[in-house]
Amino acid sequence: MTDGGPYIPAQGGSGLGRFFRSLALRLIVLVVVFVAMPILIYQQFEAADEDKQTLLLDSAQRQGQLIAAALGPRLKSASNGIPADLSDDLALLADDGTRIRLLLLPSRASGVSGFFYVASAPQVSIGFMDAEREELMARGILDRLAMSCEGEVPLALRLGGQEDGGEIVTSITPINTVFGCWAVVTSQATDALLGTSLGQEYWQTPEIKAAALIYVAMAMLALAMFVDIWRNLRRFGRLARKIGVNDDGTVRFAAQNRLPELDSVAQDFDRLVDRLRRSAEDIRQAAEDNAHAFKTPIGVIRQSVEPLKRLIGEERRGRLSIEMIELSVHKLDTLVSGARRMDEATADLVDPTMHELDLSKLMTRMVKGATAVHSTRNIHFDAELEPNLKVRATEDMIETIVENILDNAASFSLPGGSIEIRLRKLRDKAELTIRDHGPGVAPEKLARIFERYYSDRPAMVMAVNAPLPSEETHFGIGLWIVRQNVLALGGDVAALNHADRGLVVRVALPLAR
Repeated sequence: MTDGGPYIPAQGGSGLGRFFRSLALRLIVLVVVFVAMPILIYQQFEAADEDKQTLLLDSAQRQGQLIAAALGPRLKSASNGIPADLSDDLALLADDGTRIRLLLLPSRASGVSGFFYVASAPQVSIGFMDAEREELMARGILDRLAMSCEGEVPLALRLGGQEDGGEIVTSITPINTVFGCWAVVTSQATDALLGTSLGQEYWQTPEIKAAALIYVAMAMLALAMFVDIWRNLRRFGRLARKIGVNDDGTVRFAAQNRLPELDSVAQDFDRLVDRLRRSAEDIRQAAEDNAHAFKTPIGVIRQSVEPLKRLIGEERRGRLSIEMIELSVHKLDTLVSGARRMDEATADLVDPTMHELDLSKLMTRMVKGATAVHSTRNIHFDAELEPNLKVRATEDMIETIVENILDNAASFSLPGGSIEIRLRKLRDKAELTIRDHGPGVAPEKLARIFERYYSDRPAMVMAVNAPLPSEETHFGIGLWIVRQNVLALGGDVAALNHADRGLVVRVALPLAR
């Protein structure tokens, strides 16, 4: 019952599918991976380091117990004073990694409070021993030993201040004698424990800091590469939109590209754009040439028929033949005009020069024009147009879309009928609906009305509606051109029967950003 062919919406995948394929989602996943992976790895390494600490500390503490057991008999035998050559005894038990210091809390000495250092191996500075003593007192360790002088104290206390990088106190073993309470303090040089994190947080170890710096550098490099590619693709998108506005051929993808790896892609885009422009120009030129070539013989035939009409006079068969010739010439002329329109529409689709267009104002002008064109049949156009709706298009493309839909609706409307036009904003699109009050479309034929060369016009409609001269023959290209133009603008078009009678054609176009 209308001109056209089935509407097939542009297929870009479902919204959810497009989301899962988007670069934005992959960038988010990449960031999450970069954040989560070091946390998981750190936890595993920290657990392994704790096991390593436990083994090293256990070994060092056992060594402290052995040293205390070796010094015990010598210290217990000296009931009235400090044994002579005690430093030599400590030197025999110490080695390159193990350090021993001996503290004493006399039991009968007056004027002495707390432990004081007696000997050490190897020798350390007075300042270091004072700092160590203050740290042990601050932790309450020496106070507990002073009360009972019992129970070994396992430690992992890191002390610094020496040229060799400091040491880790691993155990304090008390030895109770008549003379007083002795405390054997054993420690390990930091380098002797292979850079272990004993006595400090694992994240403070040099290897973790180095690994963190390397990881951050890698993450920043990967993200920078990803973002750079993303920005370049977006730059290509902006450039593609600019090409639709600037048709002088000066906008080039290769000139805008910033990544050497995308040079070949940019050059391919430029070649594609050039080919499309040449193709569009060739199509327009061919349409013009073909129309001119056909119009000339058609005009000759039309002029030649006039003398024949006078020669034949009122002879019935001759008049009928002349009428058939005139009708065929008119059909041929209409076909040539339609073919030219299709070619020009195709060229506009291949190489459109679009710009931001106020659709509301354009529709206002077009409704006034349609009212004047269809005034002889007294068709009323009831328009409700939301203001300030702008789209990226050309006036020719919009006019072609609207004129074909309005002409189609008018051809199915009775004299004195009405056509309802609504324009409104629907989310990020401008939605145009045009409804006639004609017979509508049979449900089984509704899917075909946007096909090329499809036309179904009942004889009743054709008889009641006196068509305009340009509408005497319908070849089913009007709504096909509508669909092609709408798709070229990134929109969609559909048709459905109204519940109260008539056909509704809905066009949705993206709003200009």
